[in-house]
Amino acid sequence: MGAIRMIYGGFWVRFVAYLIDAIIIGIASTIIRLAVSLVLGTGLSILTGGGSIVILVISTLISFVAGWLYHAVMESSDKQATFGKQAMGLIVMDTNGYRISFGRATGRYFAKILSGVILYIGFVMIAFTDRKQGLHDMIADTLVVKGDRGALRYGETFG
Repeated sequence: MGAIRMIYGGFWVRFVAYLIDAIIIGIASTIIRLAVSLVLGTGLSILTGGGSIVILVISTLISFVAGWLYHAVMESSDKQATFGKQAMGLIVMDTNGYRISFGRATGRYFAKILSGVILYIGFVMIAFTDRKQGLHDMIADTLVVKGDRGALRYGETFG
């Protein structure tokens, strides 16, 4: 079968997808923090900067886990994308064109921490690499491409 020309998701389209996901995760995190503070009896104080450090740590940990699961579950699902990536017409796949596993999606998520810690250079790399890969994509051996899952076939040779 002939090679398929891949259109890689560039820096700006991925940045917009990130903003959409950040809004979704921000809303979910606020709800989580509110629920934790209500359950532990401090009411709205956690949202206004009050409350105990224990509540802040617990709610931050829960929000972190929720963010990890959001990315890992959605990018390893049949959709192969978070809601932000779906809105921008992007999917995540391995470099052979296959859907990534939950484990690989988890590794990709945690590799994003490294991409950010080094002054966001790992993300800026997306603008300058041939296949528009950030450091986290290179570590996880993944690609972000334009298209939907129905338009691509597993195991296709990419050229």
